[in-house]
This record gives sequence, C-alpha cells and structure tokens, in this order.
Amino acid sequence: MNAYFISGLGADKRVFKYISLPEGYEVIYLDWIVPFNKESLTGYSLRMAEKIDMMTPFIIIGLSMGGMIASEIARHFKPVTIILISSIPSALHLPPYFRTSGKLRLFKWVPVNFLKSLTIINRLFRVESVEDRELLKDMVKSCDESFIRWGMMAISTWNTNEISCGYYHIHGSWDRLLPIRYTRPTHIVLRGGHFMVMNRSKEINQILAKLLEDVLKNGNAFNKKSPEP
Repeated sequence: MNAYFISGLGADKRVFKYISLPEGYEVIYLDWIVPFNKESLTGYSLRMAEKIDMMTPFIIIGLSMGGMIASEIARHFKPVTIILISSIPSALHLPPYFRTSGKLRLFKWVPVNFLKSLTIINRLFRVESVEDRELLKDMVKSCDESFIRWGMMAISTWNTNEISCGYYHIHGSWDRLLPIRYTRPTHIVLRGGHFMVMNRSKEINQILAKLLEDVLKNGNAFNKKSPEP
C-alpha cells in the first residue's frame, strides 16, 4: 500500500527522517507546490492530490499543516485512512487566535522574519538536540517567505468542519502551536511538543506500527468523522 507523507509549513521531507513504517507500505513524500494567489487550503489540497496514484490503495500521513491538507484530500478522494500528527482534522479545532487572525487578516502584518527567528522556533517546537535544531532552522530558513505568508492565510481562513473518512490523530500534550485542549486526538504522546515527530519518534513509530498493521488487516480507522472539540 502506498503511504504518502506531507510535511508541515516551513518544513520538508527531512522532518520525517526518524519515522519508519511496518512492512507492506511504500513510502512516497509529497513535495510542496507553488500556491496560486489567494488560493484556499481546499484548492491547494486538490492540486496536491494530483500527485497521488488513485488507482492504488493509499494512506496519507500529514504533519501539522500537512495533516490539514490530508483531511481536505480525504474529503474528495478515498484514502484507506489518514494519520494526523501534531495537526487537526478540521477548522473546528483551530485555536481561537487562528480564527481571529483569519477574520482580521492579521497574517498580512506579521513579519515572516519574526516567524523564522530561532527564538520562536525554540519556543514553539521544543527542539532538543543541536542537530535537529540546526535541521529545523535550515528548513525554515530555506522556505520561501511568500509561501509561509500564504500558508498562514490558508490556515487562518480554513473553513472545513468535517472529515468524511476514518482517521487517526497523534498529538503531543505539550504542543504549543496547536494546543491539545482545542482538539480531540485518538492517541496522545505525553509531554510531546509540536516537533515530536523528530524528538519523540520512538513513541510515534510504535503507535504507527500498531495502527498500520491494523489498517492492512482490517482496512479501517478509529474515527469516522471529526469530533467536536
């Protein structure tokens, strides 16, 4: 079965370097594409889906914004399941400050250089090792500023309230970017931060191994709709 990975805003496939899947899955990384002017998250997700082989059974594993895109793809196509990591299944689970930013268009005024600063990276992502901190800093630094600004706009104006396919949701209890109190994950990593895909990969791999073995065996997932936060 094909397993498509989508990274978070400002990151790339290197963020999944510690993640491994059980036998039976072909790993494929979906790279970001250039967004159209004022393109919605839904429209962007549908264009991302053009890279997916719809004739072969597939799952999507989405990190942060990548999980939101996975949710949108799942609304229009038929993955076997999707797995969200440090993400949310619908706009209902966005923290209030994202909603406010979208309504007031505050994303237009936030300096992108501020978001790329090492202080903000350390505060939001809780990166522990020097190697991983440098990797994250390099990914964010190399990300196009216009893409980051578009991503902020797309997330804060996202309005999808339900997901139609079964899904799993792995979330850290110490996630500062998408606090757990605003969402309802199926699996919780205690003291895991938003960047736990790298510094808590052992626990995440254990969860993925069990989930994906069940998916191969039973072909279904835990949640069939996005629960109210």
